[in-house]
Amino acid sequence: MAPSGSLAAALAALAFAASAQHSQPAQDEEYKSSIVTAGDIAPPRVVPPCPPGKCRFAGQTVTVLMAKEDQAGALREIKAEFEAATGAKLNLDEVPLQALFASFMSDLTNRLGKYDAAYAGAWWLGELVAGDYLVSYDRYYNDPRFPKWDINRVLPAPRRLLSYAGRKYMVANDHDGQVMYYRRDLLEDPQHRAAFAARYGYPLGVPATWKQFRDVAEHFNGKDLNGDGAPDHGLTMHLKVGGQGMFHFMSFSAPFVIGPHNPNLYWFDPRTMKPLIESPGHVRALEALVDLVQFGPKDMLRWDLHQSWDLFLSGRAALAFTWGDLGGLAQDRGSKVRGRTGAAPMPGTTAYYSVPEQRWVNTAAPNSVGNTTGGSWAAVISKYSKAPEATYYLFALMATREKSEVYAVRGWDGIDPGRTFHFLPPEGTANIDVYLKAGWNETDVRDYLRAYFHNFNNPLQFPYLRIPGAYSYWQALDVHLAEAVAGQLSPQAALQAAAVDFEEITIRLGRDNQRRAYQGSLGLPR
Repeated sequence: MAPSGSLAAALAALAFAASAQHSQPAQDEEYKSSIVTAGDIAPPRVVPPCPPGKCRFAGQTVTVLMAKEDQAGALREIKAEFEAATGAKLNLDEVPLQALFASFMSDLTNRLGKYDAAYAGAWWLGELVAGDYLVSYDRYYNDPRFPKWDINRVLPAPRRLLSYAGRKYMVANDHDGQVMYYRRDLLEDPQHRAAFAARYGYPLGVPATWKQFRDVAEHFNGKDLNGDGAPDHGLTMHLKVGGQGMFHFMSFSAPFVIGPHNPNLYWFDPRTMKPLIESPGHVRALEALVDLVQFGPKDMLRWDLHQSWDLFLSGRAALAFTWGDLGGLAQDRGSKVRGRTGAAPMPGTTAYYSVPEQRWVNTAAPNSVGNTTGGSWAAVISKYSKAPEATYYLFALMATREKSEVYAVRGWDGIDPGRTFHFLPPEGTANIDVYLKAGWNETDVRDYLRAYFHNFNNPLQFPYLRIPGAYSYWQALDVHLAEAVAGQLSPQAALQAAAVDFEEITIRLGRDNQRRAYQGSLGLPR
């Protein structure tokens, strides 16, 4: 078991990685694909310029804290339209992604009001609401003077992340969750189908369980998957410390722990704040994840996210599980897998460990758990904003259907689908032509949207952690997951070490405060 000092050193080395998340790949070189290039589709203008002398926010300035972008991201893209419609000025204060959270918290705790808003990850809300640092936009939402968007068009799971303790704080933008991606052409190949059935005793198809996922990864590992004569890989992951591997473990492990008998308890016992991360379900999940490492490149242990995505985009991996960005990037110029990329909800298990009952529960059908894993990056308004109404106007404009349905079809802008008008009939109201004009392959997009619709509508959802210190807990988990996949600790020892660190964090932040926050985040009586 790693001593607490090793954790402190590892966390120091991460250098404010608490704000680093995937879902703005255009914001940082680290997450930019080297395989594909961005398209040029742009959203339409939604609001007209205000008449001279009648601009509602004339003389005001809105300053938004955001991560640096390589390309013209959605905020920079909307600047001219916003300024013409309101008379206000928009400043974009761009900092390195790793410094985003720390910069905003410094401004808030010192009550400076330098930033009117920040692009926030959904896990920030526990910290920001507990500190009374935010303005709820409840009072603006139905006001006809602001651009209209409909929060009820957001699917149930991501919609829950927009509010906290019954008040609306995050303006809908990005809707994160993880699904499985697979090479459709490989799974449909007659020779592969025959060889797979002969070896494993059942038909080759889209994996519905993690056991089937393992079999498919093993079958394709070492085979030439892109026709260049070189052996390729059964799967691709990224496992570098500080590279967000813990997010993937969350989605992967969910069906080993969450089920009908245990729909919520994954992180802590809400009565005591005792960590649950070392439960038998978590341990079995990590054992399964460690076992999968053999079917990907050895370099995965040192990879960041973009390197894992690039392996799939170059046609050199059969399977992946990650965010919606990969499905969009697979359609962009340079992708080798356009027209070959299938998507499905994350696989499940045939048994899960019920924490309340302290027993394994077998399931007749695969136990599948939906997730909103990730940042679901969206704006929050500072309590110290000098222009809160103009700030809300900006982000309500971005949230309109006309803007959002274009953002969601672009793989490069990091804004993923999650609203009814993003999905095709019969699940939603989108027009397939919007995707086809943006360069999507029709079969790919139908698979992709169906996977996300079912992910977000699954009645079982992985419990998103939104309490003070959420990312500190996640960083501790990240460090020890890396020790397990590298073979430095057994899965059980790694999770025991994580549990010790969780306890230290809880003690530091105050057990009673953390318990109240955790109970509130689960909707339990306090």
